[in-house]
Amino acid sequence: MSNNVDLRDPRESLPDLVRDKLDVIFVGINPSTFSVAQGHYFARAANRFWPSFSRSVLSHSARRSLGVSRLEPAHDRQLLDHGFGFTDAVKRPTARASDLTSAEFEAAMPHLLEKLERLQPHIACFHGTMAYRRVHRALVAAKSDPILGLQSLRIGQTQVFVVPNPSPANAHFTPADQVLWYDRLAACLA
Repeated sequence: MSNNVDLRDPRESLPDLVRDKLDVIFVGINPSTFSVAQGHYFARAANRFWPSFSRSVLSHSARRSLGVSRLEPAHDRQLLDHGFGFTDAVKRPTARASDLTSAEFEAAMPHLLEKLERLQPHIACFHGTMAYRRVHRALVAAKSDPILGLQSLRIGQTQVFVVPNPSPANAHFTPADQVLWYDRLAACLA
């Protein structure tokens, strides 16, 4: 696949699952080629997003309404009706996020910022500092590194929250840690 292809075309990547004024839009680094093939966000069984999100307070209302104890990738579209959406910092699918170039991040930032300003979710939740670092540097002149948790800046009216990346490659955080970060996000919504 060429890097020159406009990957905002949903046939080439995962489509954004977003609408105006959601509670939370989850922002990943980029879709994996596996997730694109499956047609769902965080589709790989080893990814910790769905199990951790399902154990968190944040998903309680959605789980109860859907009548499930655990949310799965197939629920991603249904979550729009429960205030949750999904997008990516960069839309080009890759096997590994490290396959993305700095130029791809630079080109994608204006699109992402415009999308978040237009949609006005209550919170944009970035999965990992890699996904958020470029946004942080675009909005803050200093070259400081972002931290996890609620950020002091906003994107338009949208608060920004950063949680650890749920990829199993992120060995710095356990699934239990991930649940706690989603619980902290829930507290910010309350």
